[in-house]
Amino acid sequence: MSTEIKLNEIKDPKFLKTLSYKELNLLCAQIRQEIIDKTSINGGHIASNLGVVELTIALHRVFDFSKDKLLLDVGHQCYTHKILTGRSLEHLRKKDGVSGFEKRHESIYDCFEAGHSSTSLSSAYGMAVVRDNEKANYDVVAVIGDGALTSGLAFEGLNNIGQGATKVIIILNDNEMSISKSTGGFARFLQRIRASVSYNKRKKAYQRIMCKTRLGLGIYNLSARIKNKFKHMFLSSNIFDTMGFVYLGPVDGHNIKAMEKALTQAKKSTRSVVIHVLTIKGKGYKYAEEDKLGKWHGVPSFNKETGEFNGDKSHKSWSQEISSLVYKKMKENEKIILINPAMIQGSALENIFSDFKGRSYDVGICESHAFTMASGIALNGYHPIISIYSTFMQRAFDEIQQDLARMNLSSTILIDRSGLVGEDGETHQGIFDEAMLYTMPNVTISMPSNVTEAKVLLDESMNDHAVFAIRYPRDKVYNYGEDVNFKYGEWLNVNDMDSDTVIISFGPIINVLKERIKNTRIINAIYQKPILKSNVEALLKYKRIIIYNPYATKEGFINNLIEMLALYNYRGEISFLAVKEDFIKAASQNEQMHEVKVSLDDLESLLNTPKGVQ
Repeated sequence: MSTEIKLNEIKDPKFLKTLSYKELNLLCAQIRQEIIDKTSINGGHIASNLGVVELTIALHRVFDFSKDKLLLDVGHQCYTHKILTGRSLEHLRKKDGVSGFEKRHESIYDCFEAGHSSTSLSSAYGMAVVRDNEKANYDVVAVIGDGALTSGLAFEGLNNIGQGATKVIIILNDNEMSISKSTGGFARFLQRIRASVSYNKRKKAYQRIMCKTRLGLGIYNLSARIKNKFKHMFLSSNIFDTMGFVYLGPVDGHNIKAMEKALTQAKKSTRSVVIHVLTIKGKGYKYAEEDKLGKWHGVPSFNKETGEFNGDKSHKSWSQEISSLVYKKMKENEKIILINPAMIQGSALENIFSDFKGRSYDVGICESHAFTMASGIALNGYHPIISIYSTFMQRAFDEIQQDLARMNLSSTILIDRSGLVGEDGETHQGIFDEAMLYTMPNVTISMPSNVTEAKVLLDESMNDHAVFAIRYPRDKVYNYGEDVNFKYGEWLNVNDMDSDTVIISFGPIINVLKERIKNTRIINAIYQKPILKSNVEALLKYKRIIIYNPYATKEGFINNLIEMLALYNYRGEISFLAVKEDFIKAASQNEQMHEVKVSLDDLESLLNTPKGVQ
């Protein structure tokens, strides 16, 4: 490769097979720089993508993914794959730009879509079953990280594939990280396998020395037979062997030649294969490579020279403020235990995990386990707080309903990233959790507009109300609020405006409504569930009620409030604005609000143009 390849002129990965290993290594450096450049402008998942550059190139050299199937678990490590298949990162994660995840509509090379972890193995098995039923000839390859493999869903898929005759090739990308450091027994198991790398290097050196002479060869063969005999007598196979897989590795994931050898061997196998690949998350960028907390997993735009993140540094995020409140509460009450599924850094919980080591638990990417674990804590007299992203909480519907709500167990759920989240797009929107929780008995749903309200809600959640959910958005906090006292289920008057119309809303948008809407009564429905009789009766005097919820779909609070108004024979006009029932694509949060028509402009338009029930 006499000159650099123009990455924006790549059409497909076929050119890779014409390059020498020296040229491939130069290309890897070029791609890494492109990933750093574009994520520094657009934000994105940088560390995971820098870690799989060589692995992705090796995959495309051995397989033809225009007919073979490549499934990237979670899908957030797809940037090299996108570059090699003719897609620019210029407008990565922006409106009408390429997604930060695999997307089938973007390319024939994307056969799969995900944004949640641990789905690749089950889906790969389904594809392979159809292939075999149709007697087709192509490979199905799933790339899954060591953190994603700790999920129950991944183990279900692994168990099914290993015991069946349907072949799937699994690449276990082991970088000792999930988002932050991997936790649990499986992480320790992989650590033991990694330790065997140095042993294998010494074994190969011994083999080279001994096999130079006939005597040495004889001694080597005898020692190998004795070693293998004792190995089979005293050492068990690893978990993959036991489950029925051909196990290859560990392999250096940054050595393209070694990767190709393992991939070719897997391609020839008649059984399902696990290739254990060792990579460095963040490789090639100092700040990401040295990060052990997960700070460089998913990032906003940043200064690539200094590693400093861009954005408003004068205000803390909702995650940070809620974390501070929890810290104080845990200091006051020794019977609180915090649970978080692999999002310590994202939910700003580092101080809690540092200072309350015996009372804070990162359970890894195991949302279902987190909530059932919480039920055990509650049944034994302690109060569990589960801090979790809205989009990931959905994976634990049954456990919340059956193991907490059904048994009426006192617990607090802190639902981070509620509402529209921006550039991560369809898989990460926090707009469905409100409706999900609304279907369950013994569940309280709330959303504060400022930090003072959040503190009151957190305090109230300790008072045996069964499951108590506190939702908050992916945003900065711009209002700390004045001292306020309100009882369980009560709504708050935002202003004392005398009008025939009332706007019912909640969450941080209340602060903007107060400044922008000057001639209409506004009520802060800080509790979305339960809806008290007194709250509904107070609305009956108004000629028009507008319910404004830019944080969720209408299936939760809005539909239930309308139903209650009907039961009270309300004869006035009801209008509402809510996020549409759809999977909202990547864009900025402001662009998404306008796209789904829940912006303040849309509210003012509705306020000025009565249209009745919509």
